[in-house]
Amino acid sequence: MSNPNNEDLIFELSLNLIPKIGPSLYRNILAYTGSAKEFFDMPAGKISKIPRVNKKFAEIRKDKDQYFREASDIISNCRKKGINILTFSDPKFPSRLKVMDDCPMVLYTKGEINLNPNRSLAIVGTRNVTEYGKNITKKIIEDIVPYHATIVSGLAYGVDIEAHKTSLANNLPTIGILGSSVDQIYPALHKNTADQMIESGGGLVSEYPPGTVMHPSNFPRRNRIISGLSDAVIVVEAAQKGGALITAEIAFSYNKEVFAVPGNLLSTYSEGCNNLIRSMKATIYTGPKDLEEALSWSKENLSSSNTKTKMLDLSKYNDEEKDILNLLMEKKELEIDQIAILLNVSISSLASNLLNLEFEGLIKSLPGKKYKLTQ
Repeated sequence: MSNPNNEDLIFELSLNLIPKIGPSLYRNILAYTGSAKEFFDMPAGKISKIPRVNKKFAEIRKDKDQYFREASDIISNCRKKGINILTFSDPKFPSRLKVMDDCPMVLYTKGEINLNPNRSLAIVGTRNVTEYGKNITKKIIEDIVPYHATIVSGLAYGVDIEAHKTSLANNLPTIGILGSSVDQIYPALHKNTADQMIESGGGLVSEYPPGTVMHPSNFPRRNRIISGLSDAVIVVEAAQKGGALITAEIAFSYNKEVFAVPGNLLSTYSEGCNNLIRSMKATIYTGPKDLEEALSWSKENLSSSNTKTKMLDLSKYNDEEKDILNLLMEKKELEIDQIAILLNVSISSLASNLLNLEFEGLIKSLPGKKYKLTQ
């Protein structure tokens, strides 16, 4: 179990179980109360004064014992099945997801997965993959090997499973984002591949606790996690409608880099990719050089961020300033709100440290309350 404090975990899961407390309100509650435990312990009068928290939510706490029991059952079930629980406040929670407005507040995982890899790439496409699509998927991943990226996909038929299998064959960690719980592999035919992913440094991720009944709406929702976990999305083959296009649209809305592999004008399963390129929601993918240019990746500078960190004498800076520098080395540039979320610090404290680093000439401010390193 990732979260070492069982009591805190029960409170956070319970908060997540309350109906109509979505990601934005969940984060708002944590920001004002300090913790989920404080929310359940705080007098109703004080809770109703929290922005966007009305008396209705304060009254919901009268059913808190029900939520506590349900949360305890989930924890017990996960322990029996070897499932890890990651809450939003867990240090291992993926930082790439935290900046999403619709970020899931709890994730269930299988495998010792690094959900904060240096580089990550989503590869998605139609379930009715053609031989052309299979070959292209394999070629993309084989070309990616020198860049040591983690491959993210949805464990579905077609392009997804080809991406996972090829990643395994090339010793790249690969993560499957499920629309089911991680103890219920769908499709069942892919269980062996899922087991290999877990054994090879990758694994499975879902926002649904064990025992959740699968519903068709789960699968479009999981596509936002595929997009959010990745630095870029490549659509290999897609018809005019389908999950791959939903993933691409979401990635586009998140300002992620989206690529599409051009295809035969007469092929049904190239229509979606060609339309993404035509509508300028995706860049044409021709090879790994496209990723190098868009994401500043290179085969040589995988550890460049760490090298730059070592070149700086960080001993004179406080812990938060060090965290800011390391984060900007990884993410290139970020808004102040994004930095606050990713480092879990207050805006007032952050603003002071950003100003100090700016005076030192290490970072500079950009329009839109963004910051980046000066070199």
